Amino acid sequence: MEKTSGLLDEIEGSVQGHRDGHGFLVRDDGQADIYLAPNEMRAVLHRDRVKVRLVRFDRKGRPEGRVLEIIERPPQPIIGRLLQENGVWLVVPEDKRYGQDVLIPKNATGQARVGQVVVVELVEPPALFGQPVGRVKEVLGEVDDPGMEIEIAVRKYSVPHIFSEACIAQARSLPDKVQASDRKNRVDLTDIPLLTIDGEDARDFDDAVYCEPATFKQGKRAQQGWRLLVAIADVSHYVQTGSPIDVDAYDRATSVYFPRRVIPMLPEKLSNGLCSLNPDVDRLCMVCDMLITQEGEISAYQFYPGVMHSHARMTYTEVAAILANTRGGEAIRRKERVKDLMHLYEVYRALLTARGKRGAVDFETTETQIVCDASGRIEKIVPRVRTEAHRLIEETMLAANVCSADFIGQSKHAGLFRVHEGPTPEKGELLRNYLKAIGVGLTIHENPTPAEFQAIALATRDRPDAQQIHSMLLRSMQQAIYTPHNSGHFGLAFESYTHFTSPIRRYPDLLVHRVIKAVLGKTIYHLPALPTPGEAHAKLSRRLEKQDPDKRAADKGGRVNSAEMMAWQAAGLHCSANERRADEASRDVEAWLKCKYMREHLGEEFNGVVTSATGFGIFVTLDAMYVEGLVHITELGGEYFRFDEARQELRGERTGIRYAIGTRVRVQVSRVDLDGRRIDFRLIQEGEDRALHTPREKDKGSSRREPELSQERPAKKARRQTAAGKKMPKSPAKKLASKTLAKTAAKASKGKTRKIR
Repeated sequence: MEKTSGLLDEIEGSVQGHRDGHGFLVRDDGQADIYLAPNEMRAVLHRDRVKVRLVRFDRKGRPEGRVLEIIERPPQPIIGRLLQENGVWLVVPEDKRYGQDVLIPKNATGQARVGQVVVVELVEPPALFGQPVGRVKEVLGEVDDPGMEIEIAVRKYSVPHIFSEACIAQARSLPDKVQASDRKNRVDLTDIPLLTIDGEDARDFDDAVYCEPATFKQGKRAQQGWRLLVAIADVSHYVQTGSPIDVDAYDRATSVYFPRRVIPMLPEKLSNGLCSLNPDVDRLCMVCDMLITQEGEISAYQFYPGVMHSHARMTYTEVAAILANTRGGEAIRRKERVKDLMHLYEVYRALLTARGKRGAVDFETTETQIVCDASGRIEKIVPRVRTEAHRLIEETMLAANVCSADFIGQSKHAGLFRVHEGPTPEKGELLRNYLKAIGVGLTIHENPTPAEFQAIALATRDRPDAQQIHSMLLRSMQQAIYTPHNSGHFGLAFESYTHFTSPIRRYPDLLVHRVIKAVLGKTIYHLPALPTPGEAHAKLSRRLEKQDPDKRAADKGGRVNSAEMMAWQAAGLHCSANERRADEASRDVEAWLKCKYMREHLGEEFNGVVTSATGFGIFVTLDAMYVEGLVHITELGGEYFRFDEARQELRGERTGIRYAIGTRVRVQVSRVDLDGRRIDFRLIQEGEDRALHTPREKDKGSSRREPELSQERPAKKARRQTAAGKKMPKSPAKKLASKTLAKTAAKASKGKTRKIR
């Protein structure tokens, strides 16, 4: 049995490497990470599953461990740039959490040339006194090829991006349009003016809406309200359980969105053709038909399969313009749609009223969009503006999702719910301390409600630090997951919620469609035999196993675990894990693009705001760029700073100067690390001589193109301080890497830079 406290405890978990040579054990039980010294990392790799023994605690009580056993070494292709040093071929990993270069035998380089980005398969793992050995499995291309950052990300995070031959063959055999036989036993909605509302760059349309005033009985009296139709592409009609397309779709579980590129869950013939609700063509759909009261309550609903004909493809921008001015140019151009849009707006306002009564959380956060040119270079980073049109569609989709969850729950059929739980006790306590420290008069209780969070959000929305407070509220909550055990959705304040509205891009929605069809047909939908779970699935599963067994055993409907429920649990874990994987891959690409963008602004000064404070520095988001970077603690001045966790701030012991979330600062872009996806800022003090730190105009062009090798700072020593508070010696592998780095710097000075992006 695994021990839980004291030295000599043996603990299992996954290794997380660090670019400076040491690492951490991310424990399966979710407790504090365990520090692994560089010499412990010599024979292990980032992502290895290992067993570690606790050997000591540092003066702050942080644990340090020794690797006892490698439990599992998951298959992990390493992406990097192929180099040649003194006749020795090696690949420098693009992900610096892999602390060692990979040696490549001469006969294992394949068709790769020096400097190209390649995918390496390990043939020999690292050892205490030996580097890992691998062979080139795939050549991705030159480091500066357009879209290379995406090619790296999909392999780095093992995102499936090539459809199987069987899947492609099946997609090719599908018809190009709705067949006469497909219309049987479906409601004909082709005369209903359903329309789609999406972004300008959308290519797949999986939802259409229509609304009209309605009078209906509620109890014994007549009620005025609306009839709202939400029609969703009927993907389940074409993607049969266990078919080649279904197998590939399950493997992907979600579409992955990058700037300028999408890795779709379904083949293009379905996602952009047969299952996309394109204008002026007939399409099969599943319909959620609802009656909504003037108070925004769903009085009744029904589901049925239908055939629809989209009467218009509209964008958020033009709908927002029409709602703002029903006599403007957009309204005149779309005059036949104005009446329907106003009905949609009316039901949206009613649903919004109901949302407020529930106490659903609505934070003010800023999302950004990267605008690229044809070659993939960033032109600008702009905030995503959420208009009334965005909120209108969001509320109508929420209504359909709630009805779907209620329908599945009432039927007692197994299915996947979208569950979101409130803060853990630890995060709740941290949030209470933070709110108290910054002088917010409201707080949350030990068992908080969504209304408490929303009350704080509303009370602080006019404060200068509102964005940061709302960010802290959001961080305190747990991540939403897919599970057959319904625990409600905390953030939306729903007792039951699921995903029904995007089966083109989310596999859980496809499963929900199949369950609804089974219930309508008075049958039971059984999941097929699922493939072996992946690493992310297994990791999430281990975390969930640490939860209260009683909580996992039964949901709000009282259903108890069975073999069938365990299969649904596995499907939920798989979909949740792959959703996380897609998010991580997207963030990685965005971070790389932002780094490359900011490399053009080295030496320039910007105003910004502190968005996070840690023990090693402050993170600042630039006002004009919407880019975040680190001001390391060594750049804050010549005094000792302490981190106040309650206030989330750094405070100088001598001067009392504070850097808290929301503090406005002026910074200079001092260093950009493409490999580490990191941007470093230098704090500009008042009255400081800018001429000492700003490149001369004639030097700006060359300095901006110079790689980060020339941007070394005195803070580098401080960064190598370990979790134990002492400087650790470099491993032999890191020494070799340092030599390689030195040689690279020498070549860079001659214009022969070979740093991977």
